[in-house]
Amino acid sequence: MNDGPEQDTDPSSASQWCELKLLVPPHLYRSWQRCSWLLVHETGRSRLAIMQEMVEDFLHKHGC
Repeated sequence: MNDGPEQDTDPSSASQWCELKLLVPPHLYRSWQRCSWLLVHETGRSRLAIMQEMVEDFLHKHGC
């Protein structure tokens, strides 16, 4: 996608996002899919908004 992080946080403009690839065991992949699907349907927020929140929470938790 892009060469570096973008400042645009509008989930509707997916071209402004970078891809992050994680390798996890199958059970964690299924849990991620289920959790993110539930959050999208329960909150009405986009998948990109949910992904951004999860990454930000992770980075904050680890002081990055």
